[in-house]
Amino acid sequence: MKFVLALLAFCAVSFAANADQYQSGGFKGPDSVRLVTAAEAAKLRDDTYVKVVGHITRSLGDEKYEFRDDSGTLIVEIDHEDWRGLEVTPNDKVELIGEIDRDWRGVELDVDRINLVQ
Repeated sequence: MKFVLALLAFCAVSFAANADQYQSGGFKGPDSVRLVTAAEAAKLRDDTYVKVVGHITRSLGDEKYEFRDDSGTLIVEIDHEDWRGLEVTPNDKVELIGEIDRDWRGVELDVDRINLVQ
């Protein structure tokens, strides 16, 4: 019985010591996410990872939204789980981080993360 308890304690300590390695993020240098305007984003190559800051002005249905900044508009796709419970209005300034999705229908930003800008 003591052996089993000691083994369980060892496993718990070992797991706690290694937990950070599985929960930590990746590279966070100054060039890791490029801040661009909606107009610039529309010209970028497929799969380019970017950040835009502006306003979501309306829902287009099917998890697609119109995003607007001073340079123009961009269609963005935000999956339900990526909202993380956040509710925004057209008056709220948001930061969207994701990758450009370019195909025969046009250009969209496939959003991975949305943050409210204060």
